[in-house]
Amino acid sequence: MSAALTLAKPEHLDKITTLAAAFHAEEGIEMPDEARRAGLAPLLNGIPHGAAYLIGPPRAPIGYIVVCFGWSVEFGGLDAIIDELFIRPGVRGRGIATETLMSLPRALAGAGLRAIHLEVDSGNEAAVKLYKRAGFVTRDRYMFMSKTL
Repeated sequence: MSAALTLAKPEHLDKITTLAAAFHAEEGIEMPDEARRAGLAPLLNGIPHGAAYLIGPPRAPIGYIVVCFGWSVEFGGLDAIIDELFIRPGVRGRGIATETLMSLPRALAGAGLRAIHLEVDSGNEAAVKLYKRAGFVTRDRYMFMSKTL
């Protein structure tokens, strides 16, 4: 099975919303489907702040990844955060997430991206191992913090 990536477009909204609902249920993220769709739709409509990709065949995707763009003085330019990454449970363990995490940053670097970041539950050993295998490192003295507005 391949981690072929397809830039998600408006016609993929139903598919990616279904995948996101599965991810959110798995992670205990509670939100109405309308809010989920409202968070995804602008990414599929081409806003410059981020992008969503379907993983696997677009007609029957096996996962998705969302990246959101920003700017970093420290990293010298355009950076991104992997906001969500989900692979259907039935196809996990086949290297699909690793392949995605290796290929997407390389492709984005070609477009000028200088760094890519992500947040992970430090207790999720499988995810930490996956991200380390894909070249992500923990930054000493730093932790990701949030404030909801």
